[in-house]
Amino acid sequence: MSEAAKSNESPEMIDELEGVGRKFVDAKKGIGRVIFGQEEVIEEALITLLAGGHMLLIGVPGLGKTRLVETMGTVLGMEDRRVQFTPDLMPADILGSEVLEESEAGRRSFRFIEGPVFCQLLMADEINRASPRTQSALLQAMQERRVSVAGRYHELPQPFHVLATQNPLEQEGTYPLPEAQLDRFLMQIDIDYPQLAAEREILTVTTGANEEKAVKVMEASELLSAQRLVRHVPVGESVMDAILELVRAGRPSTTDIGDVAEHVAWGPGPRAGQALMLGVRARAVLQGRLAPSIDDVVALAHPILRHRMALNFAARAEGVTMTGIINKLVERIS
Repeated sequence: MSEAAKSNESPEMIDELEGVGRKFVDAKKGIGRVIFGQEEVIEEALITLLAGGHMLLIGVPGLGKTRLVETMGTVLGMEDRRVQFTPDLMPADILGSEVLEESEAGRRSFRFIEGPVFCQLLMADEINRASPRTQSALLQAMQERRVSVAGRYHELPQPFHVLATQNPLEQEGTYPLPEAQLDRFLMQIDIDYPQLAAEREILTVTTGANEEKAVKVMEASELLSAQRLVRHVPVGESVMDAILELVRAGRPSTTDIGDVAEHVAWGPGPRAGQALMLGVRARAVLQGRLAPSIDDVVALAHPILRHRMALNFAARAEGVTMTGIINKLVERIS
């Protein structure tokens, strides 16, 4: 860490950051006792929440996405709810609606009934199956942390996070997610099949008489305080330069990388840089460090950039992958 960065941190702040790191290490261990063989997924999910963002989980059915959300809600002391997205799901089914009530005196008035979005951890299952109208309603909740019903705003609980899932077997779904909504997710986390040893442990533990249960490690209010504290973690000039280099090199209009200019239809916007700034801070705290490094930028490049870029038709025809493109971007800073 540079001397300038050190001078910005008081002993009290250092103690608080170390305390947050220990809490999240305990949370990671608690989740790992229930979710097997997904250490990287668990870490990226915790980084997302610590950075105050939303998360998109991509994986085939049966890999524990729903169980991960439920476990995280329990371990972090957050109220969690689940909504199964379908083509006929309406905005009111998520946000809530106003109903007309009549009192004993005959006086009529409207009362707002909250929908499932009024929670701290919302699992939006198969989010790409919802209609564009419903997706736009959720987009407002994700971005503004409030919803508008009948011309009135209703604030959502704090903290508020959306953990959405999408099935890769039908990437487009019924209604493809618009770029604007994809950009609202801090990370896109791809969940793969577990290794042999982890899958053996899953079979043994989850089918026995004494299945492990998640235990609360912290309160939601502690998570909210940790999110505020993370924003005070200093980021060195070299790390910021790496973030800018990574993001700007991914745009066809500003890149000097031939493959990007030739194969990328559109690249990451400024929100990608903001996500990296928050993500590297959170990763450093989670790993017990007081300042992020370029290694943090490299580690988070794929989950933060993969849903903020798109390949053109020529790239898909030639078999070019987004993973390969991002690897070329990472080579510039690593």
